Amino acid sequence: MARLKFGAFLAPHHPIGEHPMLQFRRDLDLVEQLDALGYDEFWCGEHHSSGWEMIASPEMFLAAAGERTKRIKLGTGVVSLPYHHPYNVAQRMVQLDHMTGGRAIFGSGPGALASDAHTLGIDPMTQRDRQDEAIGIIRRLFNGERVTAKSDWFTMNDAALQILPLQEEMPFVVASQISPSGMTLAGKYGIGIISLGSMTTQGLMSLQQQWQFAEDAAKKHGTKVDRADWRVLLTFHIAETREQARKEAGAGLMRWHNEYNVGTLQRPGLTAFSSPDEAVDKTAFVEGAASTIGTPDDLVKTIKNVMQVSGGVGAIIGFVHDWANPENTRRSWDMVARYVVPEINGYIDGLRRSQKFVIENRAIFERAGQAVMAKIMENEKAAEALKVTGPGRVAIPAVNAPDLQKEAAKR
Repeated sequence: MARLKFGAFLAPHHPIGEHPMLQFRRDLDLVEQLDALGYDEFWCGEHHSSGWEMIASPEMFLAAAGERTKRIKLGTGVVSLPYHHPYNVAQRMVQLDHMTGGRAIFGSGPGALASDAHTLGIDPMTQRDRQDEAIGIIRRLFNGERVTAKSDWFTMNDAALQILPLQEEMPFVVASQISPSGMTLAGKYGIGIISLGSMTTQGLMSLQQQWQFAEDAAKKHGTKVDRADWRVLLTFHIAETREQARKEAGAGLMRWHNEYNVGTLQRPGLTAFSSPDEAVDKTAFVEGAASTIGTPDDLVKTIKNVMQVSGGVGAIIGFVHDWANPENTRRSWDMVARYVVPEINGYIDGLRRSQKFVIENRAIFERAGQAVMAKIMENEKAAEALKVTGPGRVAIPAVNAPDLQKEAAKR
């Protein structure tokens, strides 16, 4: 089985009340930590309202992150294309790719918050068509074409990029919720997908159908989609025990749900939680739960279920949140890297096989120990020295050492 990639997605969702400057710096600290831990990708989004989501330019944030990291890929999650002239987006992404040494991933969407579109005077009914139109233009620019185009929302006259992306082909990725539009767009252009709707039970269970939308569109347009380019978003908080994870995440989860999802966005069908325990129980301990609050083993089980339900994806992207305090949040990401990633990708399978082989073939290795001891016992001084340097005093396996009393009796 192909190894899964792992990453993080920062919307961000930060509770109102903390100094924005310190939030930005702490988020950059997290990217640096994830890079050191070996995560493959980091994503951050674009929002202009709601209070909780305060990164307005993912390109600016990722450029700063690029200076503090070495290898992690940096994705815009996402640039809301209807908000920008396509030529400007292309220019910024090319610059980001060069500034990060070819680590940029171009993720786009139509715009998630209706309040953002309202602020910019954009009709929500036009957003998905505009994203489609912009992707086509930006791909042509990245290919080095000189483009003349006139639309109801932008004009380009003999437009060409002075600098092309550093990468031979910068990855294109579109965001997808539960509707078929994002997957259909991915299929049309044969590009990658990041599924955001998988953070809900409904979205998780619909993954297989979602992929079918992409494949149908690819067939229609003569392109191909690859599951290796499919990223699925999950929410989790990990600790040594379920009880500890519950204790660390409960209050923050309750606040995020009650103040942001219910109070601010007023998502249909949601009601406020009455206690941190209820928040944890209804988020992570109901049938078909899409979130994990527990141990590394619990997250391994969730990921394996995602692979089964979806039919296979290329990357698991964890949603960055403030359910726990900064220290416990960083420890959660650390534990995922230490225990979950190697378990999923088989990095420790060889160590287990080696241990099992040694245990099951003890008789073979005892023969080797006997040969060593035979040489020692041939020398009277060496045999006498075992009283001082025998088992428990030096780093030799006890099974290779003789019974000193038994050897004395023989002599």
